[in-house]
Amino acid sequence: MAPAPSVGWAFFPLDEQLGLVSGGVTPRGEEMLVRLASWMPFEQAREFLQDLVGIQVSKATARRATLATGEAALVVCEGEVERLKQEVPQAPGGADQQLLSADGAMVHLVGGEWAEVKTLVMGEVTRNKRGEVCTRQISSFSRLCEAERFAEAALVETHRRGLERAAEVCAVQDGAEWLQGLVDYHRADAVRILDFAHAAEYVNEIGQAVQAAGGRLPPTWLTGLLHRLKHQGPARVLKHLAWLAARYPSPLIQEKLAYLQKRATHMQYPTYQEAGWPIGSGSVESANKGVIEARLKGAGMRWGRQNVNPMLVLRNAVCNRQWNETWRTSVAQRQALRTHRRQAASQQRLTRAFWMLVFWGARVYRLSHPPVPASPSMTAEALAEQPTRRLGAGYSWRKPFLRRPPSPPPVPEGPGAKKEKAPLLTLSQKGSLRL
Repeated sequence: MAPAPSVGWAFFPLDEQLGLVSGGVTPRGEEMLVRLASWMPFEQAREFLQDLVGIQVSKATARRATLATGEAALVVCEGEVERLKQEVPQAPGGADQQLLSADGAMVHLVGGEWAEVKTLVMGEVTRNKRGEVCTRQISSFSRLCEAERFAEAALVETHRRGLERAAEVCAVQDGAEWLQGLVDYHRADAVRILDFAHAAEYVNEIGQAVQAAGGRLPPTWLTGLLHRLKHQGPARVLKHLAWLAARYPSPLIQEKLAYLQKRATHMQYPTYQEAGWPIGSGSVESANKGVIEARLKGAGMRWGRQNVNPMLVLRNAVCNRQWNETWRTSVAQRQALRTHRRQAASQQRLTRAFWMLVFWGARVYRLSHPPVPASPSMTAEALAEQPTRRLGAGYSWRKPFLRRPPSPPPVPEGPGAKKEKAPLLTLSQKGSLRL
């Protein structure tokens, strides 16, 4: 027996009544599968689901359900961004002092390409029981996109956290240019702080370059210089580094020194600490490792570019403890998309049936109304209406169109008969014939 031909996609009414979006898996089972796949690779998520609740699915099913959920959640987020940009609603209330920090982490894509995933971290700045400055209620937002697009997409998180209504905001990060544009977009009045560890790294590289050039530095040189930078500010530190750069000229030393001198206003660490601001960006560094690299940078992992952002949406949801809301909106989006596809397929079938009826209606009309043969009178009239035949090409206007009439037969002359002459035909100048 030959296999039955495929008839295309179909929608089973019971699936919609039960809320099945993937088919074959209950809504609760699919939610557990997608949530597990947001924490671990697809194969491990499949095994955990089978061990925990006894539901058996394939790795392909786990991957398909997870990415479909992430794509739906991404569509919802993008729609929310457009709504915020057009309506500009008032942000909900948040903490009075908030932290804003951003950084990037590299992810390996299919084909050997590496791409930077940008992450924004927000939190409430407060003090612990010992009076130390700390950050709590930390949330993250990650996307694989350009800097300008990332700043707009982050509106979802900054609006949810009430960044606009915060009394004071600090931005602790490195000195990358795109980070300054991010701060300008969301809170241009934020206190900008160069990450202390980042500044210390530049100071250390200058010291290593000086030693490579033959200079001798005390063993406690770096420790003492960083202590002075942290508690006294950058003035004397930059002056000392400029003296080293003049004594040991090097393009590398000049480059590192210019970087620090350009950001001297962002290294007022004594003032920041006195105001109760953190001076380190450890929160965003932790987010890069715990949110991005823990799931997307495993051994041997290669991601398609189109699959990175859907997975990042799910990672942000589980790490920010926003899973329930994200799952609910993504399921609603998937069901709406399914309904739209069903309506489009139904409309396409109706259109095809309509034109099929039109075609067969025309065929039936032609078969039931044969052509009527023409009558003889009509044929005579048609022949009478034919145009007069034109002269052939062999006709010449130079030939005379008046001929001499033939002579009458000779009449026998009798005796005494009078002989008459035949009349001559002449043509006047105006073409009139005279006799």
